[in-house]
Parts: sequence; structure tokens; C-alpha cells
Amino acid sequence: MIVPEENHNSLGAPAAAKLLTLLGLGLALVLLALIASSMGMADVGPKTVAMCLAGLAWPDCMPPADIARLVFDLRLPRVWLAVAAGMGLAMSGVAVQGVLMNPLVSPFILGVAPGAAFGAALAMVLGIDLAGFGHYLVVGNAFVTATLAMLLAYGIAHVKRSSRETIILAGIAIGYIFSALVSVLKYISNEDALHNLVFWLMGSLWGASIGSVAFILPLLLVCLTALLYLSWDLNIMSAGDEVATSLGVRVKAVRLAVLLLSTLTTAAVISFTGTIGFVGLVAPHMARMMVGADHRWLFPAATLLGGLLLLGADTLGRVALWPVEVPVGITTALLGGPFFVRLLWRRNRDWWQ
Repeated sequence: MIVPEENHNSLGAPAAAKLLTLLGLGLALVLLALIASSMGMADVGPKTVAMCLAGLAWPDCMPPADIARLVFDLRLPRVWLAVAAGMGLAMSGVAVQGVLMNPLVSPFILGVAPGAAFGAALAMVLGIDLAGFGHYLVVGNAFVTATLAMLLAYGIAHVKRSSRETIILAGIAIGYIFSALVSVLKYISNEDALHNLVFWLMGSLWGASIGSVAFILPLLLVCLTALLYLSWDLNIMSAGDEVATSLGVRVKAVRLAVLLLSTLTTAAVISFTGTIGFVGLVAPHMARMMVGADHRWLFPAATLLGGLLLLGADTLGRVALWPVEVPVGITTALLGGPFFVRLLWRRNRDWWQ
């Protein structure tokens, strides 16, 4: 495969500036994680959280047992899930926007979110187990049906031998079908099941646990590594399918691989958190403004930004109206909507560069 030279005008700032940006985002994420872990009904302070983490290596630094349990059992799992979920959604957003060459798409555009909602509804309303996950009935169902939705959308476009736009339109159509099926299940559900389903659809991190983080994080690392490996192909595909093919890129294979990686990551996240919007749409645009359109830098920058955005939104939702806690899906929509309108207002012809 022929690799084009990096054009600083189209791909962003020089490498040193991009590296400093990534380091700054990483440091900001660590600081925000310490602050978020210290806030709640019982404020323990960032220093105490840092001492708890240091106590894992140096037991003499560990605070009293009740404080350590509070940090390790309640605060840190939620913070880790927020970071992992935000990273996964943002990374998936970069992937689908790059492979479909459309800045207005998000990981949910291929029907992933309605598909996951249908799987969760099957579990909550009818008790149907599609994946055999047992205790993780809702999670397993949501993961299976979210992946199925993307495969159906891509399959329709592939059979018709159509363009990227057809994949998007097929995803929208599949999403409407699954949304209608969710509405049917809402209609026939009892009061308790309906309450649980509506709560799940809002998106929240209340059920955070080490198990959920242990499921998402390895998958996130594997998918990020694979997407970074395909980043040059995505850079070349931004010039058009014909140009990419002439330069040796297997366009259809790359497109399918990227869509699968994006969908698996998104499905893993929302199966534990419910529907959380706008992170996968907004974070890639913010990262693109910081490091340019080169996917080698865009993927890590957006991943860090996604973790920052979701962790910040969850922390704000926890403390803004205390003692009422706002689900993070509502917070991201309230914050992300106006921000994206501002992006649209400032949109120009260099949007994609």
C-alpha cells in the first residue's frame, strides 16, 4: 500500500504539538478522575483518593478501612466506567465518521442504540435470554441485538452494492424498526418492567462495578489497537473510494472491519450504561479541532476527550442538583446539544479537513 506524505495543512499541527495535546488531555483526565472520586455524599478529598491508590503498592499509605471501602467499592468503579464508556463512544465516533466520510454521523447511526434497547426490553419485559449470560441478562441481550442491527444495515447496503450513504440510510431504517419494537414491548409491559426500561433508556452509571469495567476495557484496548492499525487506510479513504482503491486500499474490507470494531465497542458500552448520546458525535469534532484529521492522532485524542466529557458530565449530574442525581444520558444531551449547534453555526467548507 502506498502511504502519502503527511500534509501539515490538512492533517493538523506538527507532531510535537499533537503529542503535547495528548499529554495535556491525559493529565486532565487523571486530575478529573481524582476530583470525581472524592465528591459525593461524603467528601473525602482528592488527596485521600490518591493515598488509597498509593496504598495498593505501599500499605502504610492506606487510609482507614471505611474510607478505603468507600473509594474502592463505590467511587472508583463509577469513575472507571465513565472513563471507559466515554473513551469507547468517542473512539467509535471517530471510526464511523471516518469510514463513512460524514461528520454528522455517530456510533448510533447504524441502529446500534435502538437495537440495544430492543435487546434490553426483551430481557426486562419478557425475560428472554438471547446470549445465555444468566446474571447479565440485559447486558447480553443488548450486546447481541446492537451488533445484529449494524450487521443488518451493512448487509442491506452490501447486497444492493450501494454507497456509504446507503449504509447510513439503512441504519436509520433499522433503527426505526427496532424503536417500534421497543414501543410495542413498552405497551405490553407491566409497571415495574416499564419503569426499569425507561430508566435504562435514559443512560446512567449507577450500576457501575469492577465487572463492567473488566468487560469493556480489554475490548476497548483491542479495538483501539486495531483501529490505529487501520488509521492510514482511513486517511487515504478520505480522498474517495476510487483514489483509495488505486493506492491499494481494500476499501470494502476496511469499511466492514471499522464498522464492526466501532459497533462492538459501542454495544459493549451501552449494554452496561444504557443509551448515552452526543459523546460519540461531539468528541471527534473537538479532537479534530485540536490535532487535525490524521486518524493516527485523532483516535487517541478523541478517546481521551471522550473519557473527559463523560466523566465530567457524570460528575456534574451527581452534584449539580444534589441530593437529586441526574442520569448522565440526560446531562450529555443537555450539554452536547447546544455545543453541536454551535459547531454547525461555525461550520465552513474546511469542516472535514
